[in-house]
Parts: sequence; structure tokens; C-alpha cells
Amino acid sequence: MSEAGPLISICREMPSLEVITLSVNSVSTLEPVSRCRQLSELYLRGNCIRSLAELCYLQGLPRLRVLWLAENPCCGPDPHRYRMTVLRNLPRLQRLDNQAVTEEELSQALLEGEEVTAPSREGTGNGQTELSYTLSTMTTAETHGDPLSFGEEEASNVQEQLGLKPPARDRSPSFSQREAVSSRKNRSNVLTAILLLLRDLDAEGLEAVHQAVVGQRQALHKRDLQEDMD
Repeated sequence: MSEAGPLISICREMPSLEVITLSVNSVSTLEPVSRCRQLSELYLRGNCIRSLAELCYLQGLPRLRVLWLAENPCCGPDPHRYRMTVLRNLPRLQRLDNQAVTEEELSQALLEGEEVTAPSREGTGNGQTELSYTLSTMTTAETHGDPLSFGEEEASNVQEQLGLKPPARDRSPSFSQREAVSSRKNRSNVLTAILLLLRDLDAEGLEAVHQAVVGQRQALHKRDLQEDMD
């Protein structure tokens, strides 16, 4: 009998499944469903999934739109943090735990959700293994009090994927240079959040963004002209 749960293990041999319903079935990992590329709905309420790192196994499922993961240990004591983290890592979801996902939530999840990495197995001292996950921004000093904080590597990767060159960083900046670097970092974090949102927009949404950008550039140009006149 598989540690993942006897029923979900069968999913490894059934990659064409579109709906999986295995609530209250002692499921402990999502790895068996990672090959189900046609999967659109996954119901796993009340199981034994301990870590949100397991979400990595669902990120390669392009059609997944419905996920029910409530009443698992991975949900933790903070429902809001849990929901934001799931939506940040699975932004294509339309329903999570029987509740519709809104555009506002998706935007909020980019700022408040935690990005998980691939699960790693760590010994717990009792012969068992426990899944852990790490955040994209690891140091408290960099993230405390700043909901728009992204890891530098993450921000650079996103910007490079969209043809933007990340700003160069000084190796030993002075105090004034550190202030400038901090300002650039804040702008970079905002830009990264916007670019992440753009990935899931359709043609109509991209056109709306384009019009907003054009309007903002015109407003900035007028402001610069006014400042020059003054």
C-alpha cells in the first residue's frame, strides 16, 4: 500500500483523468496527480496533506480550475494566508474550497501569498519524513513590513522573461547609494507584481492595460513639461 494513499496512487497510471474526487481518503501527497495533464477538478478535502509545498505538483496542470483542499493540515491556523498562498502558486484556479476566486484576490495573492518551492524531504527523527517549503524571500530583514517584497532572483527572472533588463547593483554602495537602491528595489517589486499579473490576462485585458499605460505616460509627460515651465 502506498504512503500517498492507495487510491490516489492509481492516478499515476491514469494521466487522462479530468476529475478526481478523493476527499477523506488519507491522501498525504499530490505527486501522483502531477501527470494528469487533463485534470480540471481536484477534490481532496479532509486528507493528510501536511505542506503547501505539495502545490508544486499541481503547477504543471494547465487545465486545473477547481481545487478543494480544506481540512488538511497544510491549511494551517490562518485561512487568509493559506488562501493567498494557494492562489499565488495556482493563479488559474476559478474555485478554491467551494468558493469562487475573484480578480481582486489574485492581485492580492501576488502581494500577500507565499511562493512555494519544490517539496524536499527532511527526516523528523522518528523514521518518518515531513515535507517542508521555502519562501521566495527568505530573510526577514528584506521582507518585514513590505508586502511588495520579491526575491531579487525572482524579480530578475520575471523581468528577463518579458525582455526587460534588471538594473545593475553596486557591490559596496554608500549611504546615499543605498537609499537609491532601496527606491529602485521598491519600484522593481511593483513592476514585478504587475508583470506577474500580465501573464494571465487575455487580449481584452492586455488592451485595457495598454490604454492605461498610454494615459499614464501622457500624464507624466504633461507633468514634466509643466515642471520645466515653472
